[in-house]
Amino acid sequence: MSKQKNNNSIAELGEFGLIDFLVKDFKTVQRSTIKAVGDDAAVIDGGSDYVLVTTDMLVEGIHFDLIYTPMKHLGYKSVVVNLSDIYAMNGNPQQITVSLAVSAKFGIKALEELYEGIRLACEAYNVDLVGGDTTTSLTGLCLSITALGRVSKDKICNRSGAKLNDLICVSGNLGASYLGLQLLEREKQIFLSDNTIQPEISRHPYCIQRFLKPEARRDIVESLANASVLPTAMIDISDGLSSDILHICKQSQVSCVIYEDKLPVDAEAFALAQEFGIDVSIAALNGGEDYELLFTVDQKHYEQVLGMAGVSVIGYISEGKQGGMLKARNGVEVPLEAQGWNHMRDS
Repeated sequence: MSKQKNNNSIAELGEFGLIDFLVKDFKTVQRSTIKAVGDDAAVIDGGSDYVLVTTDMLVEGIHFDLIYTPMKHLGYKSVVVNLSDIYAMNGNPQQITVSLAVSAKFGIKALEELYEGIRLACEAYNVDLVGGDTTTSLTGLCLSITALGRVSKDKICNRSGAKLNDLICVSGNLGASYLGLQLLEREKQIFLSDNTIQPEISRHPYCIQRFLKPEARRDIVESLANASVLPTAMIDISDGLSSDILHICKQSQVSCVIYEDKLPVDAEAFALAQEFGIDVSIAALNGGEDYELLFTVDQKHYEQVLGMAGVSVIGYISEGKQGGMLKARNGVEVPLEAQGWNHMRDS
C-alpha cells in the first residue's frame, strides 16, 4: 500500500473503501468460512445448509435523530435492516443478538420502548432474540444488531452472479424513505426555530413510515421461491439504487443499463419531491434506506417476474466491467454514479 493511499482520509475512502483497506491482510483459515467480508452477509458452512451472519450498527446523531425518531420505531427498524440483509442472500433469518451502549440521559421507560420495538420485529418476522450486551456511553445511544439465518446451499444468492443480458429487477418503490427524511428534517428545523409551531407531516404518512418503520421484503423471497425463480445476484437497497447496482456490477465484473422511466415511484413520493423541488428520479436512484430487494434474473424468467406483485424490471446487465449507464427519459445515456448515502462522508 502506497504512502499516499495510507494518508487518505476516512471520508475519501468511504465506508466500503475503508472496509477493504482494514481487512486487506486478513486471510480465512477455517474451512467452514465460505464467504467473509464483501456481501450482505457472511456465509458459513452449517452442514446441510449455509449459516448467514450479518451485523449493523446504528449510532445516535449519525444514523438516527431522536428528535423525530420514536424509540419503539428505532428498535423495530434496527432489527428489520439486519433481516433485510439475510433476505438479500435468499435466506431465512432465525436469530438476533442486541448490543447496546446507552448514556445516562436515557431512563428505563425509553429503553423499555426500544425493546418493545425489537420484540415486535421479532414477532413479525419469526426470529428469536438470543443474546447481546449492554454497556454505558458518554454521548448518546449506540445500537448494534447481529442477525443469523440459514439458506439451502443450492439457493444462496450473492452479489457476484450477475451475467450478460440478465434482467435487473427491484421490489416495491424507491425514494420515499429519503423524501420522508427530508420532510422530518425540515419540520425539525422549523420546530427548533419556533417550538410553538407544530410539525406538519400528516399529508405524507407513507413517506414518513418508509423512513421510520421500513419492512424487509420477505414476501419477495417467498414469491421468487414459489415461482421457482432463483436470482443470479441480489442485494438490498440501503445506500441507494445507483450505489447498490454498482456493487453488483463490481463483484460480478459486468456493467448495466437502467431505464429512468422504469424506476418505480409512489405517487405520494412524487408529490413530496415536487414540493421540495427535488428530481424524483434523483431521489429514487440515490436516496437510500429503501430496503427493497434489487436482483438480477435470467431472461427466461421475464414472464414470471413480470407477473409478480411488487416487482419491476428496470434494466439489464450489459457488457463491460464494474460500470453502468442510466438511459434518461429523453433517450440520452449518462454514466450511473454511486451517489447514495455514505455516512463516512455525509455525517
